[in-house]
Amino acid sequence: MRSSLAFLGCLLSLQLFAQPLERITPEQAGIDSRHLLYADEAILRAIDGNEMPGAVLAIVRKGKMAYLKAYGEKQIYPSGLQMDVNTVFDLASVSKSISTAVSVMILVERGELRLIDRASLYIDGFRGNIRVMDLLTHTSGLPPYANVDTLTMRYGSPNPDGLIEYIAGCDRDFEPRTGFQYSCLNYIALQRIIETVSGQSLKDFARENIFDVLGMKHTAYQPEGETLERVAPTEKQPDDRVLRGVVHDPLARVMNGGVSGNAGVFSDAGDLAVLAAALLNGGTYNGKRILSPQGVKTMTTVPESLKQFGRSPGWDLWSDYASNKGDLLSPNAYCHTGYTGTSIVIDPDNDLAVILLANRVHPDDTGNMVRIRSLVANVVAAALGRL
Repeated sequence: MRSSLAFLGCLLSLQLFAQPLERITPEQAGIDSRHLLYADEAILRAIDGNEMPGAVLAIVRKGKMAYLKAYGEKQIYPSGLQMDVNTVFDLASVSKSISTAVSVMILVERGELRLIDRASLYIDGFRGNIRVMDLLTHTSGLPPYANVDTLTMRYGSPNPDGLIEYIAGCDRDFEPRTGFQYSCLNYIALQRIIETVSGQSLKDFARENIFDVLGMKHTAYQPEGETLERVAPTEKQPDDRVLRGVVHDPLARVMNGGVSGNAGVFSDAGDLAVLAAALLNGGTYNGKRILSPQGVKTMTTVPESLKQFGRSPGWDLWSDYASNKGDLLSPNAYCHTGYTGTSIVIDPDNDLAVILLANRVHPDDTGNMVRIRSLVANVVAAALGRL
């Protein structure tokens, strides 16, 4: 009886805590709403140009939701369906930052892992002097990707152990810390390290230590229930089915069964806004902490020895992949994008986050989000302090 009451009490507390950011007007956040109309216009032009079927834009300022708007359609095949602000998206590589990297930093804070530890300490047969930091900053020398058909023929699928065996022994493209090469294999290796150290799957560890703590109730790997019902579809398959609630990335989907360090998280703008607010507030939101201020600073600062590459342990500050920051945000702004059309930019100097979510690969992989991300970031940055 006591255990049942305790469980109900815990469940009630989670439900009470699971609340979105407070909504305020742009003007209350020091943002000129009239100037934000330029962002609306840019997004609608991109939709008209078939760069994406629809999108959701969220702007976080000083821990509050200053702007939240949906545009276009979430589904156009096999029939049309309007986009709404509660749409859940396949985050693709944004998963690297908001799940895998944060999970690594949590283990560092708990004294169970060091950024300078060699990957071979946790993964049997892992070749070379590659450190956890090298994996996080894409300076390991691992290849960018792997051929899924070849892996399937060799190991069968899904087969996470086979994938890790391949990553551990595959040829490296350069010596660690001598170059930068964005690689999904880096974050799949980090997944195995997290799981080895914690004794949990990445799915469970991230849920228990990040998503549930912050009340991100529509954020998950392998979404189900109400979260699945809200998911925007992605690419049409050869049999005319569209992927919906199943991760788009082939390595994550085929080899890792949907839970992968490089991709696989589904989320909506409201939940990502809560995570952004927590990072902007030194790792805590509404009295719930996922990281210390020191952990957030380390995760979002480019190491001195890797300055030329522009990557922090989990985020992008000024590499060639950081164009979604635009031209006007501060040099300390950090960001990440996802192949499916997702983007998050967090600017600690302006206490600001810009979240732009789209499913540009629906129904076919022909859309392009690169330019619109920069345009929107520029409009939001220019809307600050105009009042």
